[in-house]
Amino acid sequence: MEIKPRLTEHGTLKPSRMADTEIVAGLLAKRSKMFNEAERLRDRMAEIKNDVAALDRVLGTLGYTGDLDSIMPRQKVTRLFGAGELLRACLAEIRHADGPITSRDIARNIIEVRGEDPADRKYLSDLTRRISKCLVKPRSEGLVRAKMKDGNAILWEKMG
Repeated sequence: MEIKPRLTEHGTLKPSRMADTEIVAGLLAKRSKMFNEAERLRDRMAEIKNDVAALDRVLGTLGYTGDLDSIMPRQKVTRLFGAGELLRACLAEIRHADGPITSRDIARNIIEVRGEDPADRKYLSDLTRRISKCLVKPRSEGLVRAKMKDGNAILWEKMG
């Protein structure tokens, strides 16, 4: 079935309230279904991680002393950032900040700029940790300065 656009004499689309309403309703239903599926998959992943941790504890209780990580199947590595991309993004965020900025705030800004899901707490935590690690070298080179904030948060600022 081919859908032909309804055009006005000026070449713009004619509004079709009934068809558009049905399309929008269908797209919203599909979007909702996808979000529900993503939430279900996240929950299942959490269950699996808990089950693996429980198995590891039982193996330890039974006296297993081998390296559990070495017997794990290789997993496909998903690269979220290209070579140097995360570092460049971090340095840009620090450079444009009005003052010292935390690793978590840098992560939030990067997530927002990339158009990713800011509500994904695990991704935010992972990215925060990666940011702190990727700024170690620029810190030792004197490009950025780090100071501790309340608790274990690090405030980053540019040097000079």
